[in-house]
Amino acid sequence: MKVFVTGVGGQLGYDVMNELAKRGHECIGSDIVDAEKIALPYAYEQLDITDKTAVERVMTKYAPDVVIHCAAWTAVDAAEEEANQAKVFAINADGTKHIAEACKKLDCKMLYISTDYVFDGQGTEPWKADCKDYAPLNVYGKSKLAGELAVVEALEKYFIVRIAWVFGKNGNNFIKTMLNVGKRFPELRVVNDQIGTPTYTLDLARLLVDMVESEKYGYYHVTNEGGYISWYDFACEIFKQAGYGVKVTPVTTEEYGLSKAKRPYNSRLDKSKLVEAGFEPLPTWQDAVDRYLREIEC
Repeated sequence: MKVFVTGVGGQLGYDVMNELAKRGHECIGSDIVDAEKIALPYAYEQLDITDKTAVERVMTKYAPDVVIHCAAWTAVDAAEEEANQAKVFAINADGTKHIAEACKKLDCKMLYISTDYVFDGQGTEPWKADCKDYAPLNVYGKSKLAGELAVVEALEKYFIVRIAWVFGKNGNNFIKTMLNVGKRFPELRVVNDQIGTPTYTLDLARLLVDMVESEKYGYYHVTNEGGYISWYDFACEIFKQAGYGVKVTPVTTEEYGLSKAKRPYNSRLDKSKLVEAGFEPLPTWQDAVDRYLREIEC
């Protein structure tokens, strides 16, 4: 199977490429940066997904069987800045539409990575994969929802996979932030009223490749198992496993008060559809943290 992967310079795209290669698939990576900045020993094509002509040209050149679309603007707070909003939509909405339309012309599958931010984050009930009660709270969420709708409008052979609280080796994330800050400060304040579950890109990549090897199309929610937690709980477990003697103080989102973008309080994702479709759930997030700390040689 020939697979074209966007955003291979990021946490998820990097792991997806390695998983594909491990299984013997032909994989082509793309990102907006120069090839020498990509630490992957696979075929690579520099691509600006906001350029519709370039997307058509590159996709036609490789004629993949599947596209795994990981590229996105993910800086949630920066997306709120007026100067950035047009670019955020150009990448997350228009760029996704360009890829979906190219997939339609080539009659290939597409897997689009989305987010819990397409919902309003209220209540305590986990969000079902097929729930259409969209009400994103911020620019990032609105742009990712626009990407989802573009995929659905253009294609029938699609997977839309919503994830949350992502961490991986090749990029910045909450764990790296906690470790860096924990080295400098003996006490930290961490939000305890936003609830969800972390997602390890190494585990996620395995499941995404399982999906594209199938024809079980539709919407899915994917995070690691292990239960729903707060960012405070997550931080405590990180410091415990890393052996840091940091005191973590729980605070409300309002007390923390540093974010430009509104964050969802309820990021609980219902993953039951995965099991119903016959996919293997991800390991627990606690186990994922342990393996991740070993991977980054903490």
